Amino acid sequence: MEKFFNTAGPVRDDLHYMIPFAQRVDWEEIQHLIASQKYFLLHAPRQTGKTSGLLEMMKELNSGKKYHVLYANIEGAQASRNNIDSGIETVCSAVSRAAEIYLQEDRLVDWLRTRGREIPGEDRLNALLTEWTRVSDRPTVLFLDETDALVGDTLISLLRQIRAGYNQRPDFFPNSIVLCGLRDIKDYRIHRSDGDVITGGSAFNIKAKSLRLDVFTFAEVKTLLLQHTEATGQQFAPGIFAEIWQDSYGQPWLVNALAYEMTWEDRSARDREKPITLNQYWAARERLIQSRATHLDQLTDKLREPRVHRVISTLLADGDGTIKEMSPDDMQYVEDLGLVIARPQLRIANRIYGEIIPRELTWVSQSLIAMDERWYVTEDNFLNMEKLLIAFQQFFRENSESWIERFEYKEAGPQLLMQAFLQRVINGGGRLNREYGLGRKRTDLAIEWPVNPEQGYYGKVQRVAIELKILYGNLEKAIEKGLEQTVEYGDTLNADELHLVIFNRDPDISWEDKVWHEVRDYKGYEVGVWGS
Repeated sequence: MEKFFNTAGPVRDDLHYMIPFAQRVDWEEIQHLIASQKYFLLHAPRQTGKTSGLLEMMKELNSGKKYHVLYANIEGAQASRNNIDSGIETVCSAVSRAAEIYLQEDRLVDWLRTRGREIPGEDRLNALLTEWTRVSDRPTVLFLDETDALVGDTLISLLRQIRAGYNQRPDFFPNSIVLCGLRDIKDYRIHRSDGDVITGGSAFNIKAKSLRLDVFTFAEVKTLLLQHTEATGQQFAPGIFAEIWQDSYGQPWLVNALAYEMTWEDRSARDREKPITLNQYWAARERLIQSRATHLDQLTDKLREPRVHRVISTLLADGDGTIKEMSPDDMQYVEDLGLVIARPQLRIANRIYGEIIPRELTWVSQSLIAMDERWYVTEDNFLNMEKLLIAFQQFFRENSESWIERFEYKEAGPQLLMQAFLQRVINGGGRLNREYGLGRKRTDLAIEWPVNPEQGYYGKVQRVAIELKILYGNLEKAIEKGLEQTVEYGDTLNADELHLVIFNRDPDISWEDKVWHEVRDYKGYEVGVWGS
């Protein structure tokens, strides 16, 4: 059977194209931490390869016959929340069954069934791990996956039972324990049943180190795709490597999902003698975005969390005074979720997420925008931007007050509403690209419209740069600064048309004064300036 790009569950070297875990981490450091009897964290955003890595490490370390290494997924204990007895019972059951599966060791199952249930939940995991290590002929190592999925008193009890056994290692407690999840333990906010909130760091102060699993590098992205070429002979257009890197910025699930869309979901690409073109890649990209796949849906669900809202709303909006509302803890938390990259400047993690986030926030609005078929396209198949922006002004005038109230991210309401309008228009015929710049007080939009649908992006492409700004203070100064930014942005795109849209949020200004249009000349460029 031909290998394929994996998008569900752990990777397997006999089924999937993959980058070995030992190449993605400092494997020497991990071995040193385990040999030094350290307890440590491994965290990374969802579907980055954590579980695959833990299973790979377990297999590698067990093959050396120096340790008994066990992997257990304890996510099932999440449902128990503050019920310690039920939650710890679920954890113990997961560990004992994992020992049966991976180590062919049934003594823990027997112990839990006979003696374990007599021990209170507050001490049962400690006793189980003590028993496992006591009867083992090698030092034991435990990998606990999805630790931060646990809630409340169950999580506190788990951390404290591990901490209580720490001084018994390595003879009567695991030589090393690795907790794995989405977040660093310092970001755990554990709400107890009595209302108290305890941080993970205080409940687990024996942590030696916190390791973060990075995304793929550009070289690893290219290597992964070329494994398909080596196995099948099918070539990728050279430009695809740069595009998939910019779209994913190495996020492993996105890389694999885009590659799978190109090489399998596109049925024409199943003929391995046919090379995959850039047009096929862009079509695969749009299908993935529109699919609202589980991974993408889980990320957008995080947008409702207050800590995430504070960071993402700052990136989507361009107003004054929002940067100071973010705390370093909020920024770190959202970075750990994989939604943003903090350095060298805070930004949304990749182009796919930059597309998904505003689309998700305006999904219902897009669906409700009524459009007459292709009224905005000229006879020779160019976008009539003047006609389109006049229509948006009227749409914004009629709908902005009620529609912006529907958005959870009201701070970026005007920008989101315009993106919803343009997405509804452009979708299927071209691309709408977005750029957000923290502190630049603007949102950059780029429309790419293939004039010849048959030639697609290999033929003539109409490129339009649109700068969005919220008006703060003097209008003329805002226009002057906006013209400079619009021309600078349009020049990088080699745009055919430049437009600057300024939103006036002052409720005391009438719509007759807010809505206007003029053409300005700036350094030899014509820029359409629109008031809304």
